[in-house]
Amino acid sequence: MNRTLRHRIASAAAITAVATALLGAAPAAHADEDAFDLSNPTAFALAAPDYSCGTIVAADSTIAQQLSPTLTGTLRNYLTAYRVSCARAIVQAVQARGLPQRAAELAVTTSIVETTLRNNPNMEDHDSVGLFQQRASWGSFQNRMNPTWATNAFLNALLNVPNWQTRPMGEVCQAVQRSAYPDRYQVQVADGRRIVAALWTTPPVDPGPDNVGIYRPSTSEFHLRKDDGSLLKIKWGTTGDIPVSGNWDGGHLENVGIYRPSTSTFHLRKDDGGLIELKYGTTGDVPISGDWDGGHAGNVGIYRPSTNEFHLRMDDGKTRVIKYGTTGDIPITGNWDGGHASNIGIYRPSTNEFHLRMDDGKTRVIKYGTTGDKPVSANWDGGHASNIGIYRPSTSEFHLRMDDGKTRVIKWGTTGDIPVAGNWDARG
Repeated sequence: MNRTLRHRIASAAAITAVATALLGAAPAAHADEDAFDLSNPTAFALAAPDYSCGTIVAADSTIAQQLSPTLTGTLRNYLTAYRVSCARAIVQAVQARGLPQRAAELAVTTSIVETTLRNNPNMEDHDSVGLFQQRASWGSFQNRMNPTWATNAFLNALLNVPNWQTRPMGEVCQAVQRSAYPDRYQVQVADGRRIVAALWTTPPVDPGPDNVGIYRPSTSEFHLRKDDGSLLKIKWGTTGDIPVSGNWDGGHLENVGIYRPSTSTFHLRKDDGGLIELKYGTTGDVPISGDWDGGHAGNVGIYRPSTNEFHLRMDDGKTRVIKYGTTGDIPITGNWDGGHASNIGIYRPSTNEFHLRMDDGKTRVIKYGTTGDKPVSANWDGGHASNIGIYRPSTSEFHLRMDDGKTRVIKWGTTGDIPVAGNWDARG
C-alpha cells in the first residue's frame, strides 16, 4: 500500500489497545509500529470519535474541496471540512499571539503528521492525545484536547528551538516533537504551507483595546465604559460582593462577575446572561482572575494576604500556588510579557510601585500613582501585553499607562465605586 496514504494514528496496535480496555485482551504494542490506510473506515471502528476543533463553517468545506486534490502528501484527496476547522483553530491561536505565518505552517505540518489534522482523544501512542499527540507530561487531558491550549503549548516549545525561523521546517517540527520518525515531517511541509495560506487571509476577530468600568456597591451595578464613551449597565450581585471580570466562556470579550466573601463563591456572568458558580478560597481571601494556563477562557483565583500567596485555579480544577509580595500589598494580574498565559503581580501602596512577575519568574518594577490610588490593569492600547494603571477615588479618574509610558486619563464613576477593567464592547 502507498505509504503516503498511511498514518500512525489508526494502527493495528491502537485497535488492540481499545479491545484490551473493552474485552480484557493482552496489552497492545507501540502504536507507531504500523499504520492504516485513511480510506479504510473499518480501521477506526473501535476508536472514540474525534473532538471538535470549533464550529465548522461553510468556508471550511470550500477550502477542503479546493485544496484536497492539489495536496501532495498524506491528505491528498482526504482533506475534509473538519480537518480544515482544526487547521483554522491552529492558525487563529498563532495569530492571536502575533506570531508569523511560519509558526502556523510548522504547527499545521506537525498536526498533519501526528493526527492528519484531527483532535484525536484516543491514547494510541502511550498517553498521547489531541491535535499534536502530546503526552501527559505536556498537561491534563482536558488541556491537550483544547485546540487553543494545545497549539499554545506547541508554540511555547517552538519558541525555545534555536533558529526556528530559518532552519528546515521538518527539522524544527522534530525538535519540538522528538518523534521516533523524524523524516516524516519535511515531506508534509508543502501541504502545511498550502493549508495555512488558505486560512491566513482571515485573521481572528480583534476586539481592540480594553475599557474601564466601575462596580457600584450601593446598587450592585456594573457601569462599563464602551469604546464610544457610552455606558453599558449590568446589575449583578448583592450587598458585600466584590467585583471581578474575565473571559469566563471563551468568547472574544470580557464578562463581569462577583466574589461573595460570605460563602467564598464566585458568581460569573456568561455571554448569554447565564451563571457559572465556583466555590473557591476561604475567609479573608481577595478574588483575582486571569488566564493562568493559556486556555480559551479565563480562570479564577484568590490572593491570601495572611500568607502572601496566589492560589490560581486551572481549567482542570487543580490549583497552582505562588508566594509573592509582602504585608499590605494589593494583588493584580495581567499578561505582562505577551505570552500565552496571564501573570501575577502586586501593587505596593507604601511605595506606589507595581511589582510584576514575568513568565520566567523575574520581576519588573514600575513606580506609578500616589497615595490612595487603587491598581488596575488591562490592555489599554491593543498591544500584545497588558498595561498597568490606577484609579484615583478622590477624583474618580483612571490614569492608564500605555506601552510607550504615556498616560491616558478617563473620568468615570463617583464616590464609593470600585474600579474594574475589560473589553465590554458588542455586549448587552
